[in-house]
Amino acid sequence: MAGSGPKIAILDYGMGNLRSVEKALEKVGATAIVTNSEEGISAADGLVLPGVGAFADCRSGLYAIAGMKEVLQETVIEAGHPFLGICVGMQLMAERGLEYGETPGFGWIGGD
Repeated sequence: MAGSGPKIAILDYGMGNLRSVEKALEKVGATAIVTNSEEGISAADGLVLPGVGAFADCRSGLYAIAGMKEVLQETVIEAGHPFLGICVGMQLMAERGLEYGETPGFGWIGGD
């Protein structure tokens, strides 16, 4: 059941508990869309990036989707859409992760 509130894209890249996030957003009245398409992401009012597992695995899964890196940069940093990272999704905003070796993050916030 979709809400009538803002359209929130939940990024589907093979990691994270998508259904729980979707249900939580719907509970507060948002229209939750599970997507990995550039169109779905750029059309959303906000984005949620859930993440479960190791930093490098989540980054690799996300960046394996064609255009994902660019659409995230354009939508969040350039267009200023709200972004919520959950667990590893939040950690990916940092400059780098150090779990099982050094892995570059998005570089949106300073730190490891």
